[in-house]
Amino acid sequence: MIRFSTAVLTLPMLLLAFGGHAVAQQSPAATATRTVGGASITVQYFAPSVRGRQIFGAGNLLSKDPTYPIWRAGANDATTLRTSADLDLGGLRVPRGTYSLFVNVRDPNAWELVVNKQTGQSGLEYDAKQDLGRVKMTMRKPPALVETLRWEIRDSGGGKGDLQLAWENHVGSVPISAR
Repeated sequence: MIRFSTAVLTLPMLLLAFGGHAVAQQSPAATATRTVGGASITVQYFAPSVRGRQIFGAGNLLSKDPTYPIWRAGANDATTLRTSADLDLGGLRVPRGTYSLFVNVRDPNAWELVVNKQTGQSGLEYDAKQDLGRVKMTMRKPPALVETLRWEIRDSGGGKGDLQLAWENHVGSVPISAR
């Protein structure tokens, strides 16, 4: 009679089972949430890291994506924006709802935020016919390299704030106001 027992697998055992390769997500899921002027705003994205690569500029990493120069503004699936109220996003009227965010990075020093009505797509799928609109981003250089991509929503008070994307040596932002 053969008896089976429950085995406890340790990390070294798992590493041996997978040929010494640890299975870890390179670009973990992240969320930025804030209330601006009574509007609950959430950006969900996957946060890649620079890891010594050239992200923007000539011959950059993003230029290999099939949607280039339109970028998914993160990794993996498309980045999403959810708002509980109508917003003015840099002059673009964004009705309450959920959208995908992309960024036109043709000029790494002059980004353009793309708000797209299609949701649920892979980050490497983009349909310009679904664009709600595009907004120029205010660009600046961070004081130090931003290793891991991050989206931030800032509340400035008085129903105003800004939406900011930072990665590598670039920070782009767009003003937000609740309508």
